Amino acid sequence: MTDVLALATELLSIDSSTGREREAVDVVARWLVARGWNVTLQEVEPGRSNVWATRAGGGVTLSTHLDTVPPYIPPRLHDGRLYGRGACDAKGIAAAMLVAAQQLADAGEERVDLLFVVGEEKGSPGARMANRLPATSRWLVNGEPTESRLASGAKGAQRVIVRVRGREAHSAYPELGASALDPLLELLPHVRTLALPSDPVLGDTTCNIGVLRAGTEANIIPGLAEAEIMIRLVGDVAPVKAAFEAWAAGKADLEWGSFIPAQHFHLIDGFDVAPVAYTSDIPLLGRWGTPLLFGPGSIHVAHTPDEHIAVSELRAAVASYERIVRSLLDA
Repeated sequence: MTDVLALATELLSIDSSTGREREAVDVVARWLVARGWNVTLQEVEPGRSNVWATRAGGGVTLSTHLDTVPPYIPPRLHDGRLYGRGACDAKGIAAAMLVAAQQLADAGEERVDLLFVVGEEKGSPGARMANRLPATSRWLVNGEPTESRLASGAKGAQRVIVRVRGREAHSAYPELGASALDPLLELLPHVRTLALPSDPVLGDTTCNIGVLRAGTEANIIPGLAEAEIMIRLVGDVAPVKAAFEAWAAGKADLEWGSFIPAQHFHLIDGFDVAPVAYTSDIPLLGRWGTPLLFGPGSIHVAHTPDEHIAVSELRAAVASYERIVRSLLDA
């Protein structure tokens, strides 16, 4: 029987920062082939592939991603915790899913598939490609660090660039130009005053002004100023866009970017439940069945130098995934 801690540590020992997933994909694929799974490697880009493993099909797919954010941090054990890049986001989750699926198969339950995708941390090309596969599952259990609670829902996301144009001039003669930065700086604080939707499960719509760009040199009046904002959605995006359009009217242009809808997920009795504010690959995997979101570890340490997962929680996740699968198959 594979020890989930050993398998997670093996996966963490591989640098699979987004774009460099090949070795992790090979390890997972070989592990599955050696245990009798039917494995498909779906090329997403040259050198980058998703892993789909199946037996009988027609049941539940356990899915997460094999890429991580940089920089790579090697694994270490300390005080009952496994540290390292991907400990909770999401190689520890992948290890728990692998062991759970294998234990189910060993017990005779073969209606469980595994889907491990690449690129979730940057654009999700793996999930987009995986949705073209001939999936047969009725349920999709996606893995992200939810603190071992079933997610009742997840906020969506909408990116927008706020752009102001001015007129460049020599900074010694500012009256000859028109700064693009000044009006942008006057406009941005009012984002906090916008009346945006709320939801009884997901809470408030939130906004983060994440990037500012303006000008070319200190001695040139800036002719262009931009701000990139990430909006976390709790429902229909239309009233959010309307509020932003009214806010920017006559003062700035808006360029709407990538969009992921807010979602509510299937729940199972007997599990702790809580909403999450982050997004996942679930909206891009619509062909894989009714979605659930569950995983050990906390998003609050993901993407940080101290990313970790409690060994006890990692081990418990194996039984939790088995329990989820059996409950869904009995539904």
